[in-house]
Amino acid sequence: MRQAGRYMPEYRALRERHGILDIIGAPELAAEVTLQPIRAFGFDAAIIFADILPPLVGMGLDLAFSDGEGPRISNRIMSPRDVDRLGTPPAEETMPHTLAAIRIVARELEASGTPLIGFAGAPFTLACYAVEGGTSKSFAKAKALMFGEPAAWKRLMTKLVTVQADYLAAQARAGAQALQVFDSWAGIALSLTDYRRFALPYTTMLLERLKDVGVPVINFSMGTSCYIDEVARAGGDVIGVDWRRPLDEAWKAIGYERAIQGNLDPAVLLAPWRELRYQIDDVLDRAGGRPGHIFNLGHGVLPETPVDNVRRLVDFVHERTLIPR
Repeated sequence: MRQAGRYMPEYRALRERHGILDIIGAPELAAEVTLQPIRAFGFDAAIIFADILPPLVGMGLDLAFSDGEGPRISNRIMSPRDVDRLGTPPAEETMPHTLAAIRIVARELEASGTPLIGFAGAPFTLACYAVEGGTSKSFAKAKALMFGEPAAWKRLMTKLVTVQADYLAAQARAGAQALQVFDSWAGIALSLTDYRRFALPYTTMLLERLKDVGVPVINFSMGTSCYIDEVARAGGDVIGVDWRRPLDEAWKAIGYERAIQGNLDPAVLLAPWRELRYQIDDVLDRAGGRPGHIFNLGHGVLPETPVDNVRRLVDFVHERTLIPR
């Protein structure tokens, strides 16, 4: 999941001098942060250092990050008129820095054969940030627009599909060898009925537009384990699952014809090795050696994660699955 981050001292040293958006906006720095965990741990793939929110800037929203408070959008969407003001410019114009970073990293990794993963946010998650102005526990503002102005919600989601489909396709053209769509909030904010009405159609539309990009697409969502079969209906070559449902149960619900990614609880990386090893074994045992399992966390690495635990996890999974480093 989120490979580079505050748990790595090399990244913390860089962050002392540069803000998140500054790093994302400088292709050489973003490439360096992307490569740091590959050098340190020997992961089987790299994940481009970026964030899901910068595409909103190209649409006309003002984004800032502050330590301790996370992302803030000062001119959040408050009315249908605000939705109509949003633009849908091409990613080559609005996200050239991330596309350039992908080109740099793809060249760096070519000799080793290590693939690079690009990513973007799902329409529902981006809509929540755009309407709430940041993170939320209740999603009251987003739901008020969703329930109260369904036509405006549809226009907002359709614009987000347009922007994200173009951005992800551009990442593939730049050299990303797989793409991941993150829906961080749909499973947290919505009932199954509302998920089917207000999120699923647009994730489906986005993934449908990515069918011809020529690289595998991972469909990941948080908090949706109880209806992961509905998530799988949206599409994707791989279905990412969080840690809330055992991997074997989730895979059975998804269908074995599809690959699965997951699903270690990130908090287990804070535990002693005996517990961490037990949890890793449990995930691998539930996968049963069936082809198509990508071992991963069920969400991003926590900032307080001990670096040695990351290293031991990677080494142990490689040993158990006989993947040479």
